[in-house]
Amino acid sequence: MATEDKNRATAAAILPLVGGAANVASIAHCMTRLRLGLHDRSLVDDEALKALPAVMGVVEDDTYQIVLGPGTVARVTPEFEHLVEEGRAAAPAASPAPAPAPAPGDAPSASAVSAVSADELAAQGAAIKAQQKAKNATPFKLFLRKIANIFVPLIPALIGCGIIAGLNGLLVNLEWLPAVTPALAAMASGFMALIAVFVGYNTAKEFGGTPILGGAVAAIIVFPGVANIDAFGQTLSPGQGGVLGALGAAVLAVYVEKWCRRWVPEALDVLVTPTLTVLISGLVTIFGLMYVAGEVSSAIGTFADWLLSNGGAGAGFVLGGLFLPLVMLGLHQALIPIHTTLIEQQGYTVLLPILAMAGAGQVGAAVAVYFRLPRNESIRRTIKSALPAGLLGVGEPLIYGVSLPLGRPFITACVGGAFGGGFVGLFNQLGDTVGSTAIGPSGWALFPLLDGNHGLGSTIAIYGGGLLVGYVAGFLATYFFGFGKELLAEFNVSQEPARTTVAATGGTPPAPTATTGPDHRDHPDPGPDPAKAPAGV
Repeated sequence: MATEDKNRATAAAILPLVGGAANVASIAHCMTRLRLGLHDRSLVDDEALKALPAVMGVVEDDTYQIVLGPGTVARVTPEFEHLVEEGRAAAPAASPAPAPAPAPGDAPSASAVSAVSADELAAQGAAIKAQQKAKNATPFKLFLRKIANIFVPLIPALIGCGIIAGLNGLLVNLEWLPAVTPALAAMASGFMALIAVFVGYNTAKEFGGTPILGGAVAAIIVFPGVANIDAFGQTLSPGQGGVLGALGAAVLAVYVEKWCRRWVPEALDVLVTPTLTVLISGLVTIFGLMYVAGEVSSAIGTFADWLLSNGGAGAGFVLGGLFLPLVMLGLHQALIPIHTTLIEQQGYTVLLPILAMAGAGQVGAAVAVYFRLPRNESIRRTIKSALPAGLLGVGEPLIYGVSLPLGRPFITACVGGAFGGGFVGLFNQLGDTVGSTAIGPSGWALFPLLDGNHGLGSTIAIYGGGLLVGYVAGFLATYFFGFGKELLAEFNVSQEPARTTVAATGGTPPAPTATTGPDHRDHPDPGPDPAKAPAGV
């Protein structure tokens, strides 16, 4: 009950700071963020939100996103939805009154005397976020965002089924509970057997069609009866084309449906439009898309295996080092269908454990910044607050609050990720495949989802070794090469002058409160939307 009260209290604290129930147009959540559609963005109090102990940061993208962290967001969101429903039922929420301006003789607030350097980093992080948001508004990147929106809602099921699959594999290897393992296998495999239907449903929804029609067309791909159909001189296989075929089929269904809406008379629309949508897009799917998507899916799996078998160390070094910049450019979203295709084909994706090393390099870099700036308590508080989330794969607060605004530490964090990725890639090249049965988590949170071809112990050891290499390489690269003399002179300064200024004005420094100290007050906006990436950083 105490946990429920805590989650409800967090939701109740957030609601007035986003303008109340009347200002909330839509509510959703992903792995780490509460995503809100708002009627009036100006009613949001960003600084007060960031000051809440449960809030790791905020992101303004296509929706307003409040970073709460894995686990917490899934518990706070239902409470928030309930409070919004209560608020709408009672009366439209009034707009929050603006905070009164301080009197000339009043002492500054606690936030006013917080570390200047952290405030500067926050401003730089916000500026970088705004620049990236503008850059990410290209048609190609908007398309990738739609692709991400299709697959992100599937991540909880992928994680749950992935963990059950891992548990089942362990029990089978140990020859324990033979009466239970078939049931676990069914639980783990059922979703993956029908994942094409969910992809089709979400695709039609995202592209503006009727979701159930997208699901109906995609269901053709997994229907066992397609084994009786010959196309391109070969017999089709149930599931051929996988998620890529489902994606293409549902997009086609949306365009057919929209075409029908324009030409079919309204009196006949309810009968003709669904029929033509399923018929036309279904025939194209059976006699075209399934074959083409099947060839593409097979090529993806073959190429991934070849890449890591022949150039694993080099490929891992490049992938681990470039993942953070890919996130910055929004291009990481293109990897989501590839991850899902590999999981569908092989049972796990070999790319995610390598890409997760980028987060390890980021953690190592943040620790080095902590030691290199011993006199800057503000930045050190930010690092201490964000580091636990970073270890679990939620890297936005560290990236946008520490390394990226500082500049060079972001590059050295990429170096750490490169070495960690090279380590994992090397073992793939030597024949020890390390994969993940689901997308979404990274860092320590990925351990329960690991799988490979040489037993769980070996897989865990290799992945853990990669994390350690990433931490150490990121730390050493940042400690020795991440700071120039000018950067140290600017940021490695005591915060006492800010306190002295307060005394000189005749005021008294405020006493510490429950929200002053190592909380999230100094966190800048986490920036663009890496949480939509299945591989957290």
